[in-house]
Amino acid sequence: MEKIVIVGAGQAGFSTATRLRANGYKGHLTMIGDEADLPYQRPPLSKKYLTGEMERSRLHLRPQAFFDENDIDIVLGTRVTRIALQSKTVHFDGESLEYDALVLATGSTPRKLEAAQGGYLSGIHYMRTLSDIDAMEAAFKKDARLLIIGGGYIGLETAAVAASRGVKTTIVEAAPRILQRVASDATADFFRQLHKAHGVDIRENTQLIKLTGTNHVNGADLGDGTHLEVDFVIAGIGVLPVTSLADEAGLEIENGIKVDGLCRTSDQHIFAAGDCASFPYADGRIRLESVPNAIDQGNIIADVLLGSKDIYVAKPWFWSDQYDVKLQISGLNSGYDHIVVRAGEKPNTQSVWYFTQGRLIAVEAMNDPKAYMTGKRWIDAGKSPRPADIADQTYPLRDIVVQ
Repeated sequence: MEKIVIVGAGQAGFSTATRLRANGYKGHLTMIGDEADLPYQRPPLSKKYLTGEMERSRLHLRPQAFFDENDIDIVLGTRVTRIALQSKTVHFDGESLEYDALVLATGSTPRKLEAAQGGYLSGIHYMRTLSDIDAMEAAFKKDARLLIIGGGYIGLETAAVAASRGVKTTIVEAAPRILQRVASDATADFFRQLHKAHGVDIRENTQLIKLTGTNHVNGADLGDGTHLEVDFVIAGIGVLPVTSLADEAGLEIENGIKVDGLCRTSDQHIFAAGDCASFPYADGRIRLESVPNAIDQGNIIADVLLGSKDIYVAKPWFWSDQYDVKLQISGLNSGYDHIVVRAGEKPNTQSVWYFTQGRLIAVEAMNDPKAYMTGKRWIDAGKSPRPADIADQTYPLRDIVVQ
């Protein structure tokens, strides 16, 4: 295999390229990214980069010298416009590049507000790229009025940064509560209280009707009949996998680019990894929007291209930083029928344990790394404690028997 092309210069694409070189691939290796920056970390964007604690250069996964030394041809600020399956070429900027294997690591893109909601106004921002953060940073002034649309993790993380910088922050969530799709009532209650303690106005079960303003947003009409005056808006209403390139090429799409256990698409020469890819999991198919998944899938693809037949077995884990609270999550809680809330050893700490038919499927730990690591170890090993043992505060986690 002489030519490998990677479309996408994010975490998944970077992981594929670096693993290939580290494990001895000597052929031509090209990465093509549509952003102008070298591959960088995304999680700090809504945290330390936005607060000014992390310099731009520290976001980069590696400096340019690394790519030069490892003979990785990285083409930035360039969008691939077409894949020709029969000739095995990608097309961009009037040029074409042949491949023996192609890796699609095109990521995801934020859902946008509709024009009917005022989505065309200036002063509306989305939390995804470095340029997104740079565009909104100047608006984070003390006593500025910010409306965050969406009470998921991105919205809550952004609210934490805004509140810590003295921005008057309101969150509007259309669902009955924040974190409706991803966490239990107990976890939502914990973070609702945390944000309210920092002055954030959280309005749940409240829809955005329309943003107002002539050119720049200056207000919001809400479903409860109220009108808010705002200086800027951040929409965190979810993301969509970037699949248009694959779709137009005729690859199978199913909530993302459909791949098998080897991360191979419906074309045997093309692979996909990261936010854009849906893959087999348990008895179904999922798509994970997380850094660990992007890294692991990138590594799997590199190994497969070098001859491995190992199937990708996802072990989902996530994290979120809000104020002085670190939330760590292991497993997927979809389908749970019972939860146990366990207090931590220190104030303002707790863990939430999710069970289905008596088996542990996920754990969320707030400032409780011991609970997180214990739960993660059990979940990864396919082991489960009894819910009653977790609920017994006098029973140390280290002494609990699992099976």
